Amino acid sequence: MKRPPIYLDYNATAPCDPRVVESMLPYFNQRFGNTASADHRYGWQAKDAVEDARGQVAQLIGARAKRIVFTSGATESVNLALKGLAEAMQGRGDHIITCTTEHRAVLDTCAYLETKGFRVTYLDVDGQGRLSLEELEEAITRQTVCIAIMYANNETGVIHPINAIGTLARKHHVPFFCDATQAVGKVAVNVETDCIDFLALSAHKLYGPQGVGALFVGGQTRDMEIVPRQHGGHHEGGLRSGTLNVPGIVGLGQAAVLCQAELSEEGERLRNMRDRLEQTLAGQVPGIRVNGGGDRLPHVSNLLLPHGHAEQLLLGLAPYLAMSRGSACSGLVQRPSHVLKGMGLSDAEADRCIRISLGRFTRPEEVEEAAARIAQAIAALEPVEGK
Repeated sequence: MKRPPIYLDYNATAPCDPRVVESMLPYFNQRFGNTASADHRYGWQAKDAVEDARGQVAQLIGARAKRIVFTSGATESVNLALKGLAEAMQGRGDHIITCTTEHRAVLDTCAYLETKGFRVTYLDVDGQGRLSLEELEEAITRQTVCIAIMYANNETGVIHPINAIGTLARKHHVPFFCDATQAVGKVAVNVETDCIDFLALSAHKLYGPQGVGALFVGGQTRDMEIVPRQHGGHHEGGLRSGTLNVPGIVGLGQAAVLCQAELSEEGERLRNMRDRLEQTLAGQVPGIRVNGGGDRLPHVSNLLLPHGHAEQLLLGLAPYLAMSRGSACSGLVQRPSHVLKGMGLSDAEADRCIRISLGRFTRPEEVEEAAARIAQAIAALEPVEGK
């Protein structure tokens, strides 16, 4: 049987850890109760399992369990936080600050809020993907109701100075929302020490199941409460009505436990493999360049090819390697990456970029093979006129 391609697209999604799958199985056909069924054992079992998972997720990010709201994923968490906060703050302000390199979930939600009368400031980044704290503070006004900055970029892995951003937001009494989808489970995240008021995460990025996520709701005052976006009951403290996905939530909880236990060792292992990949390619491919500088997630490498098209390279390597041009959420509409363009790359340069993201099941020998195949494939690419 033909060997499947080596998977190098963990930022798009990660395979569910077998230990996570095992924890979920009883909640499909044995402990299948509805958490809202308060009159019998099946409901009690489901509710207990959800509360255990709530505590496990909370512990991973340094939060209190009662502040965790389960959702269908990070995109829903983003929408609930930003739209819910904007509605709650109406009458007190109409200004939101975000960054040009945010995930589309944040950018598209902000664009929607602009149609509802909100003003949005989009901060630029430098050539390394880093934003200016001075420009952030200058953008804050008395009408600012939210600062929305991601923890780490999903395309380049660049980590923003979250503690400094949170401290600025707290200084000016502005709610700070952080999309930490790519960071949670990969690096140490603590909502308390980093002064984060709202945080989004998703299970499938940290070896849990697809279709489940969470929102940390920890506003420091009643002025930072959010308005529900979904009605039909009083689930999740009234913020997110609907029958809970108990198996998925159990899986998210177990994934959180595993990530916390293995965080330091796994981060070092991934960083070593990522650095080795970049060093090998730099030695074999003249002109190849890493996009993004400073502090980065340990498993992500965004590379600018010296010539050719990224699509041509990826299709040629598809039988052997599974990589991407960038965000999976942007893959439905093929256009130059807004993240890379925000960092100053031209459309032509952005079209020559690939993203490699390693993960828990990546082996060193796979990275060595990937580097060799990528170098060989780049050498065979024909330069594109005008590129």
